[in-house]
Amino acid sequence: MIKEVIVVEGKDDITAVKMAVDAEVIATNGFGYGNRLIKTLKSLSERRGVIILTDPDYEGERIRRDLSKKLTNVKHAFLPQGKALKKGDIGVENATKEDILEAISKSRPEFIQAEILFTKEDLVEFGLSGGEGAKEKREKLGVILGIGYCNSKQFLNRLNNLGVSREEFIKAIERVM
Repeated sequence: MIKEVIVVEGKDDITAVKMAVDAEVIATNGFGYGNRLIKTLKSLSERRGVIILTDPDYEGERIRRDLSKKLTNVKHAFLPQGKALKKGDIGVENATKEDILEAISKSRPEFIQAEILFTKEDLVEFGLSGGEGAKEKREKLGVILGIGYCNSKQFLNRLNNLGVSREEFIKAIERVM
């Protein structure tokens, strides 16, 4: 049983996650959640912790950012888009049990006082920004590190805010190159 409560977007996501892991799962039902859900999640995050596992799309990232601002003791789990895609539909509900379990096992806490280990120069040096194939490299690296895919600016934020160590980064880069 997973100690933290897993937050997803919808009821189909709940079903998929519960098939993969033994955990309490709560749905936001999209971005239209209100103060009542936030109060519940605040209480749960203080007592047990929360893992946010939203869809790897614009709306999912919007929900993730909003919840992160309002909650403490939050971890982030990311599914790559390719593992959450079925017949043109992107969502947690489309992922396999194994992919959901892997995403949750790679969940990372968000740090309020992040240490700046990585810079824009690092992204350029390792071909993760501004060059040919940068998007694909970020996508592969995001899967290995469990921080998901995003543009270079957000990727840099995730590297620094989700506790990726320099050693972990270098090992992952070596696998991508």
